[in-house]
Amino acid sequence: VPRLTDTVMAMLYEAISLAAAAQGRIAIVATTDDNPEASQRAAEALIRRGVDGLVMTTARADDPFTETLRARGVPLALALRHNGTCAASVGDDQLGGYLAARHLLDLGHRKIGIIAGPDYASSSLGRLAGYRQAMAEAGVTEDPHYIVPSTFSIESGETAAHHLLTLASPPTAIFAINDNTAIGSMSAIAKAGLSVPGDISLVGYNDIPIVSRLPVPLTTVRVPFDRIAEVALQILFEDGADHTIRLATPSLIPRKSTAPLT
Repeated sequence: VPRLTDTVMAMLYEAISLAAAAQGRIAIVATTDDNPEASQRAAEALIRRGVDGLVMTTARADDPFTETLRARGVPLALALRHNGTCAASVGDDQLGGYLAARHLLDLGHRKIGIIAGPDYASSSLGRLAGYRQAMAEAGVTEDPHYIVPSTFSIESGETAAHHLLTLASPPTAIFAINDNTAIGSMSAIAKAGLSVPGDISLVGYNDIPIVSRLPVPLTTVRVPFDRIAEVALQILFEDGADHTIRLATPSLIPRKSTAPLT
C-alpha cells in the first residue's frame, strides 16, 4: 500500500490490516512518498514475495503502471484515488468538497479560496469539482485567483495560503484539500497576524487525529477509511471487478475553525 500522506496512510493501513485479519489474511505495507518510480519498485518487490494481491493508493491519471499490472494478471484494487480504468474503493471526493464549500457558504462566506492539491490525483480533482458545484449552486461567480494548486504537504499548504492572503482582495474563508495543507494554512494565517476563525475560516479534509486537538480544533471532512478498506478487499478477492468505482460517503465535522462571516 504505497503512501499518500503519512497520517492518512497509517489510518488506511490500520483499516486494511483489520479488514484483512477478519479474512485470515496479513497486510504488508510499502511506503513510497507518492513517487511513481518508487511505487513501481515497491509493487514489483511485493509481487516477488508472492502476495495475493495489491491495494494501491498512488493512482495517477497519467501513470500506465496499473494497466501493466492488470495485463500481467496481478490482482489489483485502488484505494483513496482512482485512475478511471481500474476497480477502486474511494471516498466520494466531489461530495466531500461540496460539503466543505457548502458549510462555508452557509456561514455567509462568498470569497472562498481553495488550496486545490495536485491535478494528477483524482481525490483533489473531485474535491475541487465539489467546491465548484457548491459555489455555482449558490450563484457565486468563480474567481480563478482563489484556486491555488498545491501538493498534499504542510509546506505547500502554507505557501498556498500565503498566496491567497496576499491577493488584493483576499478570501474570508479557505478550503484546504487535506488536513496537512490546512495545518500549513494555519501557520500562514498566524504569520500574517490574522486569526482562525476571527479573520479567516478554515476547513480541512480527512479528519486525521491531531486536528481535533489543535489550539483551534479544525473543521474538516471525515473520510470513512474502514469502509474504503473493506470494499477494496472485496474488489480484490471477491468481486473480480474491472472498472468499478465504489464510493464511500464522507461527512462534515464542524469544529472551532469556522465561524459566520461578520
